[in-house]
Amino acid sequence: MSAALDSFLDSLDGKAPKRGLSPALQALWWDAKGDWSRAHALAQEDAEDAEAALVHAYLHRREGDEGNAAYWYRRARREPAKGPFKAEWRRIAEELLAE
Repeated sequence: MSAALDSFLDSLDGKAPKRGLSPALQALWWDAKGDWSRAHALAQEDAEDAEAALVHAYLHRREGDEGNAAYWYRRARREPAKGPFKAEWRRIAEELLAE
């Protein structure tokens, strides 16, 4: 696990995401805190960004809206994810934190 991911995971004990995170990372943060609506609003805020589109796809897959998720995976230029949500969340977070 990277130091950046460790720090991001540790920040989940707080009341708000750390300053300076992209909207996509803020959306993942709020999703991890159980606030899907806030996460979705942040992902939708930056709809032209591929990172936000990927998080948006993940969020719709989590809610069970496979058709909408497929649309956002295409916007992110990714194949639709399969498997556990927790693993996808972690993979996306690691990818976004590495940039």
